[in-house]
Amino acid sequence: MATVDLFHAESTELMGFRAGDTVFREGDPGDLMYIVREGSVELRVNGQLVETLGPGGVLGEMALIEHAPRTATATAKTDCTLVPIPEKRFMFMVQQTPHFALQIMKVMAERLRRMDARL
Repeated sequence: MATVDLFHAESTELMGFRAGDTVFREGDPGDLMYIVREGSVELRVNGQLVETLGPGGVLGEMALIEHAPRTATATAKTDCTLVPIPEKRFMFMVQQTPHFALQIMKVMAERLRRMDARL
């Protein structure tokens, strides 16, 4: 599974979630993406588990790229710490760090392949 190098995603502002907390819900507007720093997060679409992300895992990137509502619900599986990436920072990282952009594309491609395999 592709993950993002946390070196490129460090932030002084980290967000903590307790096991069972909702990070975001399907249909919510999305102005942040997140990178899992510690713990794990489950992604569900229509209530079905799609993926469980651990450290380095990326979630919420599609809402930033598409400027569309969230396509999944993200729930903390364990107590976790996430690095929030606002759209402006995301765009800067994509423009200034080609490796970051490639990592995001790999994450999205792998997620799409897993979804296709389930159909």
